[in-house]
Amino acid sequence: MLPLPDTAAVVSALRAAGCVFAEDEADLILATARTPGELAGMVDRRSAGQPLEHVLGWAGFHGLRVLVEPGVFVPRRRTEFLVDQALAQAPDATVVVDLCCGSGAVGAALAAALGNAELHAADIEPAAVDCARRNLAPYGGNAHLGDLFDALPAALRGRVGILAANVPYVPSGEVALLPAEARDHEPLAALDGGGDGLDVLRRVAAGAPEWLAPGGCVLVETSERQADAAVRAFAAAGLTARLAVSEELYANVVIGVLGPEPAGGPRG
Repeated sequence: MLPLPDTAAVVSALRAAGCVFAEDEADLILATARTPGELAGMVDRRSAGQPLEHVLGWAGFHGLRVLVEPGVFVPRRRTEFLVDQALAQAPDATVVVDLCCGSGAVGAALAAALGNAELHAADIEPAAVDCARRNLAPYGGNAHLGDLFDALPAALRGRVGILAANVPYVPSGEVALLPAEARDHEPLAALDGGGDGLDVLRRVAAGAPEWLAPGGCVLVETSERQADAAVRAFAAAGLTARLAVSEELYANVVIGVLGPEPAGGPRG
């Protein structure tokens, strides 16, 4: 049996490195490390500024423990709101697509809640696709490498009940202002949304109607200041568009439906 690690020393090292929640992070690192050497390495990596989730090798998301590897976008807690909105809008969806999937956290959460849905995910980053394949395997999901809809099997056209796209939406000129954890350790393609931050969102909106089933929905996260323009982009693509907001999570999700909203709004 390994000797009891010096918890106070781990907390002290993390606090000295500027970790605001040093005690909580120390508990997670201590619970994850299997040997004293691995513990020391994890503390060193976190102290050097690597995201906690990359150090641990996992992130908690919507009640799941999702594998997250170095170089892969870390799922944010606010994105759980997108998952909840998707489930409320289409609780009986049988085909789910997770675009810009990163680790595949959104797709895995949707599949876990829906049960037997056919699940596909796609990302332009090979490391993300490799990670997503492992996270989606328990649900029989498939992860594809490629640029947005180009990565998807053609047989999905017109069949998708939920299309979730956690697109990059940071304006190019503001990427340098992001926290170092994101700026230095997550892929630029997962962060940079172009001049006004909406380049990828517009592409998703324009392409979605071809892939959605009648009544199917597409959901994209954005910022508060971009929300109106994002809703207009969805409407311009012929979707019935609305905005859902969680003040608690600081989350803004644009929802587009192919065809009119069901009577009474989203189901569920």
